[in-house]
Amino acid sequence: MFGNLFEEEEEEGFSSTSSKGRVSKVGDEPPPPRGRSNLCGIKNQGGTCYLNSLLQTLMFTPEFREELFSLGPEELGCLEDKEKPEAKVRVIPLELQRLFAHLLLVDQQSASTASLTDSFGWNSSEGTNQHDVQELNRILFSALEHSLVGTSGSTFIHRLYHGTIVNSIVCKECGNVSQRQEDFLDLTVCVCGVSSLEEALWNMFVEEELFEGNNLYRCAQCNRLVTAAKSAKLRKLPPFMTMSLLRFSFDFAKCERYKETGRYSFPLTISLRPFCEQADGDDSDYSYELFSVIIHKGGCYGGHYHVYIKDIDKLGRWEPPEEDCKPKTQKKAKVEVKEVLEPKLQEDDPLSILTTIIAQESSKSVLLDQLGQKLMDKIGSSWSKKFRKHYGPIGKFLQSHNDVFMLVSNGTRVALKANPPSPVTEPPSPAEHATNPDPSPVPGSGASEPQLALNQKPELEPEQGSHWFDLNDSTVTSIRESDIEKQFQGKESAYMLFYRKTQLHRPSEALNNPQYKAPSHLIQMAQEENIRLQQMREAFEATNNTVELHLHLVPCYRLENGALQPVSKEPNGSTALSFDRRKTVGDLRLAIYQMQEFWEGDMALTVAKSLPAGLHLYNTLTDDSVSLYSAGICSNTELFVWNGREVCGATVLTGAEWEPVLLTVVRPFLSDDVDQEVKDGVESEESRKGFENGGPGLKREARGFAGGVTLGEVREALGEPKESLLCQEHKGGKKKEEGAGEGGGSSGWRVIPPHDMQRTLKELSLKDGDALLVLEPQSFDSSMFTLNGDVVTVTTPSDCRWLQVEFRPHAKGGEGEKEEEEIKKIKVPATGNMLLSKVKQRAIEELQLQDQPPGAEYCLRQTDCSGKLLPPVCEELSVRDAGVRLMTTLTLCPGTSPKASQLFLHFTVGEAPSAGMEMAIIVEKTSTVKECLKAMLDAVGLDGTCWHLRRLDWCEEVGEPLTDEDATLSELKISNGETLVVTEGHLPSKGFLKISIWLFWDPKNMERDFNHTENGPAEGQMLEVVPAGATHSQSPPLCNGNTAELRHAGQIEISDEVTLEDLKTQVLTLPALQEVCVPTTGFMRVWQLEGRKLARILRGQQVTLRKLKLTSGTELGVQPLLKEEDLLPKEVLLYVKMGIPGERCYYPSEELVWNATHDSSPRSLRTCLAAHYGLSPDSLLLAKHQPDKHIWEEISNWTQQVSKKKKKKKTESLMGTPFHLKDGDTIGIKNLLIDNNRDFITLEDEQGQQRLRAQAEQRRKGGQATGADESQKKAGQTKSRKPEVALSISVGEFR
Repeated sequence: MFGNLFEEEEEEGFSSTSSKGRVSKVGDEPPPPRGRSNLCGIKNQGGTCYLNSLLQTLMFTPEFREELFSLGPEELGCLEDKEKPEAKVRVIPLELQRLFAHLLLVDQQSASTASLTDSFGWNSSEGTNQHDVQELNRILFSALEHSLVGTSGSTFIHRLYHGTIVNSIVCKECGNVSQRQEDFLDLTVCVCGVSSLEEALWNMFVEEELFEGNNLYRCAQCNRLVTAAKSAKLRKLPPFMTMSLLRFSFDFAKCERYKETGRYSFPLTISLRPFCEQADGDDSDYSYELFSVIIHKGGCYGGHYHVYIKDIDKLGRWEPPEEDCKPKTQKKAKVEVKEVLEPKLQEDDPLSILTTIIAQESSKSVLLDQLGQKLMDKIGSSWSKKFRKHYGPIGKFLQSHNDVFMLVSNGTRVALKANPPSPVTEPPSPAEHATNPDPSPVPGSGASEPQLALNQKPELEPEQGSHWFDLNDSTVTSIRESDIEKQFQGKESAYMLFYRKTQLHRPSEALNNPQYKAPSHLIQMAQEENIRLQQMREAFEATNNTVELHLHLVPCYRLENGALQPVSKEPNGSTALSFDRRKTVGDLRLAIYQMQEFWEGDMALTVAKSLPAGLHLYNTLTDDSVSLYSAGICSNTELFVWNGREVCGATVLTGAEWEPVLLTVVRPFLSDDVDQEVKDGVESEESRKGFENGGPGLKREARGFAGGVTLGEVREALGEPKESLLCQEHKGGKKKEEGAGEGGGSSGWRVIPPHDMQRTLKELSLKDGDALLVLEPQSFDSSMFTLNGDVVTVTTPSDCRWLQVEFRPHAKGGEGEKEEEEIKKIKVPATGNMLLSKVKQRAIEELQLQDQPPGAEYCLRQTDCSGKLLPPVCEELSVRDAGVRLMTTLTLCPGTSPKASQLFLHFTVGEAPSAGMEMAIIVEKTSTVKECLKAMLDAVGLDGTCWHLRRLDWCEEVGEPLTDEDATLSELKISNGETLVVTEGHLPSKGFLKISIWLFWDPKNMERDFNHTENGPAEGQMLEVVPAGATHSQSPPLCNGNTAELRHAGQIEISDEVTLEDLKTQVLTLPALQEVCVPTTGFMRVWQLEGRKLARILRGQQVTLRKLKLTSGTELGVQPLLKEEDLLPKEVLLYVKMGIPGERCYYPSEELVWNATHDSSPRSLRTCLAAHYGLSPDSLLLAKHQPDKHIWEEISNWTQQVSKKKKKKKTESLMGTPFHLKDGDTIGIKNLLIDNNRDFITLEDEQGQQRLRAQAEQRRKGGQATGADESQKKAGQTKSRKPEVALSISVGEFR
């Protein structure tokens, strides 16, 4: 019943981490040593937190541990012999001994339980299954008892943990006492309805249960039914008492699990005298002290275990917990010496909490704006979250208790009236207080005597018995004894309690001695393991701390362009050195001295970095005593070795502010310069690219400059006069310049203003690769450069290219035919700024078309990738503005080109155009739709007013009409080259819908019920009715066995303002429905179809189509009915069918209207079906059919969980997750009174599932399932619960 109950929460995944956050260089990192607590945790195998908590409790039970250690190899055998068939090796206690030795003696952060769980007979997957720690406690002890049969330790578990309870029944008539004694390992105590452990024990062992009234007891002595009293007492108390708290329960009324999270207190020491049969012993015989609390965090469907343990033998190092480690943990109040005996803080009483906070302040007052934070630190929760709902805002609460609180320091602080602050102790102003937020006194600041005593208190607390630790898998932290109180209630609360008798005293030699009574062979094993771990750590540290350094020696570099450049062009200009980063800078310097035998003078080591501009220097390592790790030296660090002053006589500027920038310097490059450079043997790549014809261009050169220099200094370094202009590439200039090579166009540059010439490269945010154009004043005499304001336009020969023009004398609009004998091609020189009219004129002249035929007009048209002609280009625009790319082809065709204010449109009459059959027309963009329609009608010679225009939709079919005849074409966003359809008929009114109508066609029903003849709409299209969610090709007919089909009945145009009743009336006027007998519109059901599948029923006779959200193109199915129907908004039409007893099939389906207006729960549907069939609701089993998957989803009386935020039950609804019932769904019914088969699957469903599996297999083989797999992966991200697995431990036979 509680399968997967204790599943690990992902947030609790504690794992060992490498120390100091270093990244391991090698694969096998040794386990880290123990932490500050000096205690060892246990690794979680994935879901073994319950096992870890119990094992730590047993290990910190000294008597259990010593009893286990007392068993030697002569009784238990040796693990080395466990594979021998004749040897009887008691593996479980041996592995438990070895695990305890690791936890005690081996220096590692956490131990592994893999060997122990292997001895349990668990496989690898068992480590991820979650179980109940109370169940494990009983099974583990049983396994140990069976493993120790025949040894001296066969009874030690019984001696330590087993007790006896005696149950008594006393006859009220004769006084006869009937007793029965039973053994117990742990006491299972109730939590529900009980506030404390003492109250639960009182109910178990003090309160009597009376047998009276109808519940009488048969007395053996009286031999009749009598009144009696039943009670239980503890007869024998074990040394260790285990209390199992019943936190998890099952609500049979709601059929759901839940966890009791209410407050349930338990004492640190308890006396069991009131609950014992014999109470005449000493107090110490009944007194127990708490030493372990196993805690469960989470809910009833998942969680995590950890354990609070008292270190009896003081094996660990206890330190006061820090506030930073547990910000939400309530710390034990630090009170002054005279207030030590103050009553315990009540967490649910805000008055008590605020009073305590203010009283504990040395100034006896608290700043108002800091009171909320101090409250958070005190109780781990804010005022708004814990108290605002019941007490209002904190300020209002203080005002309502003005008899307790008072405002001081001009209303900025709050104090107690009973203990107001004195002027001497009143703290300084808030500004002064903020300078020293730490309330603890600074050593040597003259703190008072009580404060000094308080500072010493944490050191004394461990001596007072507060050696408590939180063992959370691999993590071990110190806690205070008061932290246990926080586990009384909530999501994280106590689950098992372990008490030990106060009589059990530990010898002094056992304190701080982990080797106490440990077997010598286990001590030796631990010592060897520690030596091995130490060697692994040393080797790992040596490997992990070795860094690779790259040394750059000063003789190999020179200073150039603001950075260090290598003298030679060899790629390997640095020297590699492997060095231990734990060594000091001085050790590194000495090692380099030894490598460079001929080095003279001082040696400076400076951190360097290779940049695009060259090598740059940053900080110099000056302190020889600092380790490389502390100096920030890591692997692949570059170091420059020099004298610290100069390189080749030049001073080097170091630091991030002088980081060099590699700029691209662009200069004009005229034809004379090209010739000169060619003569000099210097030819740039740009000159080779762009100057085949000897034209001018731009020369680019990469130069590096220090980031701290100004632009003026850059100009001087370039050798340019002060009159020269520096220009920065305009935003988007690069894209334009790249585009110039293809579609023409020039590049734009922004002139840098004079005031920016005094700013540095860093201030101007110049980066590596940015370009600077250098222009002298005479450069503007060239046609290459045009200055407009502060923008310089550069037109290079890359813009002066060509366009190819083809001549097609017989080409028609939209026809892409090519006749090679008639096509003529020429190249016309063109630039991006040339007008297309000039391009056409040159083409006509070169093709000699001026007089062929006389007066003929031509236009230029582009073609798409398929060769289809695009609309003519506007010849008033330039090549660039018209979007024509240079070095592309234009087609010269007969026709007129549109002006900039005109549109070139295609149009057809009556139907969607076919290729090459549309006509063309040129109209003004400001023309209205009516004017455009008239021009088209005039062009084709049509007349009359019974015409309107329609656009084409996305699939090139006739689409929506242009309803606003007075709107202009530009307002309707009709673009150049668009196709319009001239349609016959008056223009439909605004809001009219075009709807396709399909008729439900059932031959049997039509003949029988509507006297329909064979002359029905047989000529129309026929489709099979497909329920929503089903695939059209494989799903069965809608009405189980009856062949229900859809026949296309025609289309209607109707306003979206009419009602559903008007729609039905107009549907009945269709010719295909003339012979269908429908008395009124109430005898017709209208379905909305989606992809020819039933989606929903349209409801409400007087609801408009707009409110029903119908759009043009919607498909509707109409179904004649035998009786009138008017469904309410939440009435659902279901197809229900009863299963045939003993067979895997169903009776024919029936229609059922289920009213889910007031109740949409499973019980409501079950009641409706029971009334329909005349059966009892409890005898029905329901399931919803999913035709797309061919499965049935059983509908049970489930109840959703309670919302934790709203604290109220969510509405149970079949309309929501997971069933989503809607119109047309099929519900299967089983009558359990006569049908024992609870399986709804039919033979047809099995065949459908086989088809789906075969299709999926084909998709996998064909590689077509990639998209489906991704969608399945996304849809299946919700975490599914694992099935329940029984907990067991395998034990060998030792009897």
